[in-house]
Amino acid sequence: MTVAVSRGWPAPAKLNLCLYVTGRRPDGYHELQTAFQLLDWSDELHFTVTHEPRVRRLAVSYGVLESEDLVVRAANALKSWVGRADLGVDIEVIKRLPCGAGLGGGSSDAATTLVALNHLWGLHVPGAELERLGGSLGADVPVFVRGYSAWAEGVGEKLTVLDLPPATYLVIFPGTGMSTAQVFQAPELTRNSPRITMTGFLERLQGDPLTQRLLSNDLEPVVRSRHEGVREALQWLAIRGFARMTGSGACVFAAFESATQAEQALQELPARWQGWVVTGVNRSPLWSRFDVES
Repeated sequence: MTVAVSRGWPAPAKLNLCLYVTGRRPDGYHELQTAFQLLDWSDELHFTVTHEPRVRRLAVSYGVLESEDLVVRAANALKSWVGRADLGVDIEVIKRLPCGAGLGGGSSDAATTLVALNHLWGLHVPGAELERLGGSLGADVPVFVRGYSAWAEGVGEKLTVLDLPPATYLVIFPGTGMSTAQVFQAPELTRNSPRITMTGFLERLQGDPLTQRLLSNDLEPVVRSRHEGVREALQWLAIRGFARMTGSGACVFAAFESATQAEQALQELPARWQGWVVTGVNRSPLWSRFDVES
């Protein structure tokens, strides 16, 4: 028997405005420094809380096995965390963010699942605990749980809230994704970038065009050499702005001075690629939902 249906929970995308690999730990994980810019562009999740003590994902079209889907894993992890085997939910994912794109879509879906079910199941797990639980599912999950653009260090779990200036971006997906694991395992990956401070990042972000080009992504050279679509999309976009890759790819992006300019560039986009004009936000639309409900 169904007890509640809650629709329209956003799971926003992110961009990495820079990404530096500063070392490799003995456990194989990499030490990073990155700036997460949250976007107003999201997947959408619907939750139906049930009396049946199981987590079920409704039919999806994005080709991930239910047992491997981060939304299912997140819901089951939350049940285990609080010791409540009796809890049940059906989850529907409306997928708008491309998979394997470096936008954090799967991680964001998992974070929205944790935040939404913590609320819908009435669990009252503190945010810091949800972040720790999210970190066990994926390195990008905690920033989406916290719900603010952030400067991140460690493996991505050490977060400091960022107040970023307004920005409009053109994001391009060149058609196929990349395996994050393969990118990080690449022998040619640079793993000794000099560390910078968050203040240093902000100075680069707000500096002149030459200074801004120091906002690089250490994963980009690896992907460029292995992914023709990423290489071509970066070349196309570089004519129109400061083009970078986000995460481990395959999406690339550039900031524009106005939405009109970004839309004009989008109109010129080759038909073989997908593109979107999006806006950077400092507070996640996931948490803005609570403002509407309160």
